[in-house]
Amino acid sequence: MRLPDEPESSPQINIVPMIDVVFAVLTFFLISSLYLSRNEGLTVSLPGAQTGTVQPQLSIVVTVAASGALAVGGQAVSDDQLLGVVQTQLPATVGNVVIIQADQAVPHGRVVAVMDQLRTLEGVQLAIATQPPLEGNAPEAPNPQ
Repeated sequence: MRLPDEPESSPQINIVPMIDVVFAVLTFFLISSLYLSRNEGLTVSLPGAQTGTVQPQLSIVVTVAASGALAVGGQAVSDDQLLGVVQTQLPATVGNVVIIQADQAVPHGRVVAVMDQLRTLEGVQLAIATQPPLEGNAPEAPNPQ
């Protein structure tokens, strides 16, 4: 017995599963890239201050970690390299302000040594970074009675 001739359908490539896989891989890379963060410098715990003021955005930040390690703008430097790195970045700053961002656990002598090195540069203004006070921790005004 012979069956009637049926038109044969031409073979086709179904790309829907391929698109699903491509989107799944793309989603994986997008989500995983959100967790890739660049560590900018050293982690420090700044001391608090009631009378701190905001410094210009275009200033050089010298970070002194609790271990005593130095970083300039997130780039680790040694004591010998500190002046050279700061001096190369000075022309791009406003008013030649160098902010020292020292951890509160750093010995006072270490901070003074870094400040002493930076003061040898001509026209440099130094500032020390502090943490702004919490709203509930502001000191009470004296009672005028």
